[in-house]
Amino acid sequence: MKSSRRDAVKQMAGLAVGMPVANSLKDRMDATEQALGSALKGRINHSVCRWCYGKIPFEDLCKAAKEIGLTSIELCGPEEWPILKKYGLHCAMPWGAGKGIVEGFNNPAFHDELVASYEAHFPKLAAAGYDKVICFSGNRNGMSDEQGMENCVKGLQRLMKSAEKYKVTLVMELLNSKVDHKDYMCDTSKWGVELCKKLGSENFGLLYDIYHMQIMEGDVIRTIRDNHKYFSHYHTGGVPGRNEIDDTQELNYPTIMKAIVDTGYKGYVGQEFIPKRDPLTSLKEGVLICDI
Repeated sequence: MKSSRRDAVKQMAGLAVGMPVANSLKDRMDATEQALGSALKGRINHSVCRWCYGKIPFEDLCKAAKEIGLTSIELCGPEEWPILKKYGLHCAMPWGAGKGIVEGFNNPAFHDELVASYEAHFPKLAAAGYDKVICFSGNRNGMSDEQGMENCVKGLQRLMKSAEKYKVTLVMELLNSKVDHKDYMCDTSKWGVELCKKLGSENFGLLYDIYHMQIMEGDVIRTIRDNHKYFSHYHTGGVPGRNEIDDTQELNYPTIMKAIVDTGYKGYVGQEFIPKRDPLTSLKEGVLICDI
């Protein structure tokens, strides 16, 4: 993916993760390296979104991910899957089907193309050992949310039998329409959860993006506790700005991670922030913040 999701985001909170306070970049790097000397706790399956590190050659990112302790790099297409396997990495949320964020299942004009795209992709996912794939509602373009939901149900229902056959879950991402994705329809957890209920399939779920939903509705932990059975995957990101998830932003990620673990969630949490500092140092810090 490109460095924009539309086409394909002060130091770490040292006390929150048991690291010493570090002021300079070198100090932060040294402190992070020291903290990573011991194994990660294993309560969170750590992943990272490829597009946030697009300037780093993919194999270099794979090597760094392994060193940090990540087990997945996500939002990768089939051309990158063999490289992931070379480094023993999973792709927790694959890319490679559909028409992108703007043209999604809420528009019947796209249904035939979308269905064909995903049905062709399911066997590839299954052969690679992947059990999820991302999808999108599309933009409203003047359509009511009620009509858009009805259209999404009709389009997605056409894929459920095939998804079940290949043991793949379609995961629709919740995105904010206030800042980053103007006019996107699936922009609240309430709308997404209602769509899940109407479909009533174990092969459909939601990607609860913490950054996006903090912008749209807040109340993150209560929402996770109340609706976790519909959330198939999680993404991070600092608010505001989608940068580092440290103490420069408003979310308490260790507490959010504890709430996710307490629901019994066994899947992956994908780091999806755009680093403003040294990219790999910030990624290491993000992993440690979430490794509760």
